[in-house]
Amino acid sequence: MQKFTVLHGLVAPIDRENVDTDAIIPKQFLKSIKKTGFGQNLFDEWRYLDHGAPGQDPASRRPNPDFVLNQPRYQGAAILLARKNFGCGSSREHAPWALEQFGFRAVIAPSFADIFFNNCFKNGLLPIALPASAVDQLFHEVLAFPGYHLTIDLERQLVVRAQGAQIAFDVQPFRKYCLLNGFDDIALTLRQSDKIRAFEAQRLATKPWLARTMMR
Repeated sequence: MQKFTVLHGLVAPIDRENVDTDAIIPKQFLKSIKKTGFGQNLFDEWRYLDHGAPGQDPASRRPNPDFVLNQPRYQGAAILLARKNFGCGSSREHAPWALEQFGFRAVIAPSFADIFFNNCFKNGLLPIALPASAVDQLFHEVLAFPGYHLTIDLERQLVVRAQGAQIAFDVQPFRKYCLLNGFDDIALTLRQSDKIRAFEAQRLATKPWLARTMMR
């Protein structure tokens, strides 16, 4: 998992409440057994005028010119600005996968659905909950100023606006530690690999029949 320390990125706004995970990554794309390739189908039903199918070449699709992520001013955005209850609906982990693989590293909103919120941290995506009034102000600034950037400093837990004003945000210490170091659940476990090997060796030494059982 990629480390998250300081991000300076272009901001793209999704000015809709209650954006659910089926909108983030529609159900037909969940058939893949791989953990990659979902970025091209992020917000698929909003980004395209035709119905998408798994494995379809994006170059053959008809983009919706009115959708925000198709507009030239938001190309390459790394920060998504959203409204309340972002990521509601089903618990699919594909939603943060799609956002991260599209190029987003952080999502700012007044509130998030719980399961989506947890899944973001497990996949290197930082969800930041800010007061609705602060999010409103950011929407005004993003729409008013093309090329609007924010800086997110995870260590200091600050969102720094273009003019230098700072907005503090909360993050649970363990989640912060994992993001700063790029540790997902597997990486956290592998940090104890010496202890795991020692335990396995000791267990097989005292219970050698387990080796034969596992080989069957």
